[in-house]
Amino acid sequence: MNEKERLLILWLADQHQRHIPVSLMLIQEKAKRLFQAIKSKKGEGSESEEFVASRGWFMHFKACANLHNVKVQGEAASGDEKAASTFPNKLTELIKEEGCCAEQVFNVDETGLFWKRMPYRTYIAREEKTALGHKAGKERLTLLFGGNAAGDFKLKPLLVYQAENPRALKGIWKGQLPVVWRSNKKAWVTLQIFEEWFSSHFVPAVKDYCVSKGLPFKVLLVLDHAPGHPAHLSDFNHNVKVVYLPPNTTALLQPMDQDVIASFKAYYLWRTFAMAFNATEKNENLTLKDFWNSYNIYNAVQNIAFAWDEEKRTNLNGVWKKLCPQFVYDFHGFEESVEAVTEKVVALGKQLNLDVEPKNVTELLASHGEELSAEDLIQLEKQLIEEEEIETPEIYHQGFGRFFYDRGWVGKISG
Repeated sequence: MNEKERLLILWLADQHQRHIPVSLMLIQEKAKRLFQAIKSKKGEGSESEEFVASRGWFMHFKACANLHNVKVQGEAASGDEKAASTFPNKLTELIKEEGCCAEQVFNVDETGLFWKRMPYRTYIAREEKTALGHKAGKERLTLLFGGNAAGDFKLKPLLVYQAENPRALKGIWKGQLPVVWRSNKKAWVTLQIFEEWFSSHFVPAVKDYCVSKGLPFKVLLVLDHAPGHPAHLSDFNHNVKVVYLPPNTTALLQPMDQDVIASFKAYYLWRTFAMAFNATEKNENLTLKDFWNSYNIYNAVQNIAFAWDEEKRTNLNGVWKKLCPQFVYDFHGFEESVEAVTEKVVALGKQLNLDVEPKNVTELLASHGEELSAEDLIQLEKQLIEEEEIETPEIYHQGFGRFFYDRGWVGKISG
């Protein structure tokens, strides 16, 4: 399998991880763009190389990648309005049948976070863009957030990072962190990670919460069809009934997607700017660039915990308005909107002498869900090869199809 096809598999895995559907036409177009990027990287001598992403090539690619028997399912751009309008009533009936109250109905959802990224127009972001080697702005992790419909119980966030033991956590017991720390070479939530988190963290935490409320340990968990969510999770614990949202309704119905995650990311950026401001104020010899160079994953974990703590109970209850309106109290919007937090970020940016406007912050917040570029994929493959050759070379050289399968990528390609 050549470099273009290896990068294409990385791209497909990333699309699937973010439950974005792909078609034959999209795959062919991405393959052509990757070919051009690789061709440009080679420089002189590659001008005569040509590539036609034909259907015959695609069928061969599927077979070589060991993806011939699978099919991608993800969120449609517009969402399924009809399913979204009927599902809440069905869920209400199920909740009645199960005898659950707002405290016993939960939802969790994943999101990516570029934990060390500045707004594009700042001088630090410009410098990172032109610097050779690893770019700090591309350092991504995955977080899983969740809570109940009453809004009075937030789960400890699950954080999946590329490294199990980064230098910044040396000497720190991970059990004391304000997140559940797990690692994966691509920083994704795999089936194995989700299953372990469910059994070792979700179930014990929710059980203790129910006991503290004098409620029976009997809960309902609402999930979307993300690739890391097992299809038969209800079999893992008879006290937890799992209900899956209809396909293509996540953006329309899922509580954690109704501005909770967007609000968290705004708070995270604000907290990071505040940390930078405080550090440079205390030490007049410390420049913002110095601070940013020293900003590490442990600092990011602290700011993640702060940002998650900022999510208020009224907000976490109100976001169930579309899915379970019967559980929502007097909700008239977030106590502090994403726009309001954005203004706070801009104000701090000005104090740090950064060229930051509200639209720059909005662009940055949106970028956390952006598609990996050809440059990103080339860098990611390089990191994976280096890490796999050191740790598990026998798995890597078995082939990329098996490589992804072994790590919980059970995604499927339509064609």
